[in-house]
Amino acid sequence: MPDDIVLRVLLLPFALLYGIGIGLRDLLYRIGVLRSVRFDLPVISVGNLSVGGAGKSPHIEYLLRWLGQYIDVAVLSRGYGRKTTGYYPVTMLDSAEQVGDEPLQFKRKFPEAAISVSESRALGVPELVKNNPASQCVLLDDAFQHLAVTPGLNVLLTEFNRPFTRDWLLPSGRLREWRYGYRRADIIIITKCPADLTARQRRDMLLEIDPYHHQQVFFSKYEYGEAYHLMNPEIVKPFDLQTDMLLVSAIANTDYLLNYLAGQARSVQTLEFTDHHYFKDEDLQEMKRRFERMDSKDKIIVTTEKDATRLELHRDFFIQHNLPVFVLPVQVAFCDEDEPGFQAAVKEFLTNFKV
Repeated sequence: MPDDIVLRVLLLPFALLYGIGIGLRDLLYRIGVLRSVRFDLPVISVGNLSVGGAGKSPHIEYLLRWLGQYIDVAVLSRGYGRKTTGYYPVTMLDSAEQVGDEPLQFKRKFPEAAISVSESRALGVPELVKNNPASQCVLLDDAFQHLAVTPGLNVLLTEFNRPFTRDWLLPSGRLREWRYGYRRADIIIITKCPADLTARQRRDMLLEIDPYHHQQVFFSKYEYGEAYHLMNPEIVKPFDLQTDMLLVSAIANTDYLLNYLAGQARSVQTLEFTDHHYFKDEDLQEMKRRFERMDSKDKIIVTTEKDATRLELHRDFFIQHNLPVFVLPVQVAFCDEDEPGFQAAVKEFLTNFKV
């Protein structure tokens, strides 16, 4: 920790310069030099103040799963890390390289939903609606910082163990803008909460966040499903305390996942990469070496759904070496009695929406 603090202090001048730039951008939007657009259909933004790790994808999927029962919901994402440019509609046949890992994950889990990617949300939303005129609501994935679009409902996510209130600006910390940016949120969700969240923990977090009167705060957690084989999803693997695992991941934060796996296996080793990392040949060879060195008769490789979209680009390697890679699915669940309140807030926005 002291080393981390020293590094943060050393990076503070760069963080200050970054913060000045972000503050100037915000000012230009506030005084009207830069203009934000609104759309004549409901737009819900789901994002965070920090870089990665807050659970945007599972919360987008929650909204798709719930709202998709009643209305046609579309999703517009940036498609981070893709090799294509411009507006691009996601299909089931696309790869992560074409559309990005998370949009591909959305499309495969919700094939009937219109999923598209575009660097510009302001240009992408009209294109999405033009190509999918039945759309009744658009979800903007990771768009909290994109002030070029004013969403009708702004949902801000922040992690229970790493809330924005304790973070620093880039590159000294993980914040993409000043902490005061949270005031734009209509709904704040404290994500990745412990399964046994207490009333005191709730109260302490609410005092720390200090929401405005117009903001509603809810608490959510993750629920993991049965792991399925990367090459054959019909094969599932119930975890038990006799299994040794190698977790291969390229996500922003594995703490919550590791905490879960620790109670599901005899041992868990990790091979971690930076968020959205595209695996290279040397990475695969290291994965194979690490797995083969595990002295166990019952051992598997575990990865996330997001990572699976990039690992499957190397399916021939896994088949050739007969590596048992299992994908662990995850869903959002709201803590205690928060789900009815959250759904009521979204319903109120949708039913009262006016052009």
